[in-house]
Amino acid sequence: GEMMEPLVQMLAWVSAEGRLPKQNPRAFALSVVSIEMEFLKKVFIPDASTLRVINLNMYEQTNKMAHRTNMYDYSNLIVRRGQEFTLGIVFNRLFNPQFDIVNIEFLIGEPLLSDLYLKYETDSLNSVSSKWKGRVLRNQAAETKMGITPAADCIVGLFSTYVTVITSLGKVRTERNPKTDIYILFNAWNPSDMVFMANEDDRTEYVLNSVGIIFNGTVSDKSSRPWNFGQFQQGVLDACLFILDFGKMPLEYRGDVVKVTRKASAMINSQDDNGVLVGNWSNDFSLGTAPTAWTGSAEILLSYVSKGGVPIKYAQCWVYAGVFNTFLRCLGLPSRLITNYFSAHDSLGSIETDIVLDEDGQIDMNYTTDSIWNYHCWNEVFTKRPDIPPVFSGWQAVDATPQETSEGYYRCGPVSVAAVKEGELRYEYDASFVFAEVNSDVVFHKRDKYGNTEVVSVNTTYVGQLILTKMVGSNEPEDITHTYKYPEGSAEDKRSMRQAERQGMRRYHSNSSSLLNVDMQMQMEAKQINTAGDISLTIIVSNLSNQVRTVNITLTCKTDYYTGATNQQFKLITQDMTKQQVFTVTANEYMEFITGQPFLSFIACGLISETGMSLTSMAVVHLNAPPLLIDLKGPSQVGMDMYVTVKFTNTAGYDLRDVTIRLEGSDLMLLKTKQYSNIRQGSTVKWTESFTPQMPGSKMLMACLDCAALRNVCGQVDIVIQSKDYED
Repeated sequence: GEMMEPLVQMLAWVSAEGRLPKQNPRAFALSVVSIEMEFLKKVFIPDASTLRVINLNMYEQTNKMAHRTNMYDYSNLIVRRGQEFTLGIVFNRLFNPQFDIVNIEFLIGEPLLSDLYLKYETDSLNSVSSKWKGRVLRNQAAETKMGITPAADCIVGLFSTYVTVITSLGKVRTERNPKTDIYILFNAWNPSDMVFMANEDDRTEYVLNSVGIIFNGTVSDKSSRPWNFGQFQQGVLDACLFILDFGKMPLEYRGDVVKVTRKASAMINSQDDNGVLVGNWSNDFSLGTAPTAWTGSAEILLSYVSKGGVPIKYAQCWVYAGVFNTFLRCLGLPSRLITNYFSAHDSLGSIETDIVLDEDGQIDMNYTTDSIWNYHCWNEVFTKRPDIPPVFSGWQAVDATPQETSEGYYRCGPVSVAAVKEGELRYEYDASFVFAEVNSDVVFHKRDKYGNTEVVSVNTTYVGQLILTKMVGSNEPEDITHTYKYPEGSAEDKRSMRQAERQGMRRYHSNSSSLLNVDMQMQMEAKQINTAGDISLTIIVSNLSNQVRTVNITLTCKTDYYTGATNQQFKLITQDMTKQQVFTVTANEYMEFITGQPFLSFIACGLISETGMSLTSMAVVHLNAPPLLIDLKGPSQVGMDMYVTVKFTNTAGYDLRDVTIRLEGSDLMLLKTKQYSNIRQGSTVKWTESFTPQMPGSKMLMACLDCAALRNVCGQVDIVIQSKDYED
């Protein structure tokens, strides 16, 4: 329609306190709006010529398509900030801009009738970016159609919509109508928004993709599991807003990406604030759901809201990261899930991970407090950072797994990934912790029976060997190690490490000639060699001198949690070596010590007989689990019945008791579960369910099997649903 001078004032009223204990945001708004309605409304009897509002048309379908929010399973209008949407006002007569005065108001939070409001007003078409804008698109007797543009930096959340007609006799304001409530999200498509992404494929992946792949396993044997983010599922958007409300986040901060992500980082875990998820790194999940059993975020978030903010049990790092990713994408923030292999968790905040060996070369668990996680998952969010130098905008690392406190809460980030790479750790938030996770040196100490310790070996390349995320438009891994660190040993890497030290990071520097002049090298490779689970260990010692050298090897074999914490040492091998040797560890030797997540770790400590110098090497094996197979039948078409069959054959070598299988699919079927009291060794179970696709496009069905004796067994199948054939 023809653009005219703005005839409307938009008032975005925002409570500065935002107190909202335990209520659903929608229900809460219902309970408080009447206070301000009485304040604004004056009772008078209008005559026939007095302008009155008959109805509001939100144009949900066309607006949602234009704002790319049509995937949300919500009847209410959902728009992205900084982008115009259409609003129709039906009056009792033609709107006359020369005489009629009308205010359109968008309110969020608690109207306290005080100065605790932030107010945005439109006063010109060329108003600054912090203003909301309004224009008349078409003015007809049947309807006045408006174009409303929320400010590109406005608060994100649920707004209620009112239209007030002002006459010489007073004000008449429309009644509260939940159907005209509007959700406003961040906008990665708008160059004026802090989260703008220039590439459409990136926006499609990092905002609109509702499924993902989480990488795990080890560097040499990478594996993965599917995850249903489910950010468009009914109730999930309200759950994400509930998290901010329950965390008592002031409303005026909710347009700030840094503040929103930092609050969510604290609220996704239950430490300190009764947040969403309770962490559990033991073997006992009897009081809740095992972290390995979840298939997606929606089940967790909806349970948290339905229980009024009671934390959900249980989570480990990938569950925290999966739910956090749902939160971010649901609110419109571009985000992705990261896996760092051999991730250091240093207990003293240095870039030195200390492993203490006893005089026999075995790990001394009483004195080894640092740990190296076989993998650790966190998130990245894409945003400008006006609070730090512009070069450090872009991907920011955020982590909801409770590891260390940051400003009094268990949270981490956002921290610029580019700043981490450069060793620039003075910029907020928690840069030192993330830098250590990917750059820490592994320092081996040997402790004698008198308590004296000496450093015997340093490994500068073990930690942060590989950092992966899901590739755009594919389920394959993308190696993003280079975004966090320069190539190990390069001049740039050394410069970055020096910069980190200048900014307070402690690092071990040896003055000992025994470390600098070691004239042998040792490498170890470990792999599973058959379906029974036997392990082949190859240790290679290389003599760099021109003299005879013999190495006395102590090889510690243990079962681990994925966090690197020892579960049980099951074998100790001692051997004199001069070159390569292969050892075999049979499944019978470790099987009774395996507890669900099957990681085996091996640490070799070698003492050179002729010089007294030490060598060390480490290897980790992730044992293969039996596959979980998913089969589809039926036409992959909207409105047509399909059938999915989950099939599992127990080749684990023992009976599986109290087994749960979860099955769900993005935009295909809601979560379903199946229980089996016992799956005997060698037997096969099949489970078939039907579903009817409602939306076309690329989809994923996923399933996870879980029991105490076997964890992390997942499968997935991708499917393209065709549009409904109207010719049939």
